[in-house]
Amino acid sequence: MKLLRVGPPGAERPALLDEDGTLRDLSALVPDVDGALLGDEAALAHVRAAVGARVLPVLDRRGLRIGPPVARIGKIVCVGVNYRDLVAEAGVATPAEPVLFMKAPDTVVGPDDTVLVPRGAEKTDWEVELAVVIGRTARYLRTDEEALAAVAGYAVTNDVSERAFQNERGGQWDKGKNCETFNPFGPWLVTADEIPDPHALGMRLWVNGELMQDSSTAEQIFPVAHVVRYVSGFMTLYPGDVINTGTPAGVALSRPEPKPYLRAGDVMELEIDGLGRQRQQLKDA
Repeated sequence: MKLLRVGPPGAERPALLDEDGTLRDLSALVPDVDGALLGDEAALAHVRAAVGARVLPVLDRRGLRIGPPVARIGKIVCVGVNYRDLVAEAGVATPAEPVLFMKAPDTVVGPDDTVLVPRGAEKTDWEVELAVVIGRTARYLRTDEEALAAVAGYAVTNDVSERAFQNERGGQWDKGKNCETFNPFGPWLVTADEIPDPHALGMRLWVNGELMQDSSTAEQIFPVAHVVRYVSGFMTLYPGDVINTGTPAGVALSRPEPKPYLRAGDVMELEIDGLGRQRQQLKDA
């Protein structure tokens, strides 16, 4: 299933995109797409049955904003330096263990919402990433099978980063990762049963029409199951939590000088095979 949320910010309602591209209203079945729904197998089965029966009302997509596909996210765990092609391009060492940092849930915006360039920013950068959404409480997982069983689904995310804040303002990554609007998310959550291999997905990002990133999730150093299992050894993951699994080669930071960092007026477009497409224009905060 492709689950999404549509409507104005703060007033989104749950919806579903069916196989022929028709947008259908879920609000009579479930209050929202959130951890409560994703952790409830009976509720998800009820939605699947309604989809199969084609009894869900149709929504007019014209002019309808798409919001983040998951509401009330508890936490966003991010993995840094997790692609072999990025390691090669940047000339950095391959990490022995996943590099983790956090983004606050209030950085999340819809897939086509405006991204704000922070005041004082000098090196704002893009990062197309595969997002993993958790569907079961996960703590101290022992096997990859347990880890994948905890995954509700996958989505596109853009881990927007201000590199000067990240690397030149005390060496603390959170400063460059948690600026307002720095996590466009969606357009939809594709349930795990529809993505048999999360490591066979092409991923691309353009800036002002120029292709900047063109890679595949096959380049991940630490695959999805490893990452979920690893994170569960340090913190408990709950339904609705999100893991951003890293970005491939092609970010501005690893390019030759002069690096093409983002400015107000620029447009980012990004996609992952089977998971949809985003578009954001930047403006000054």
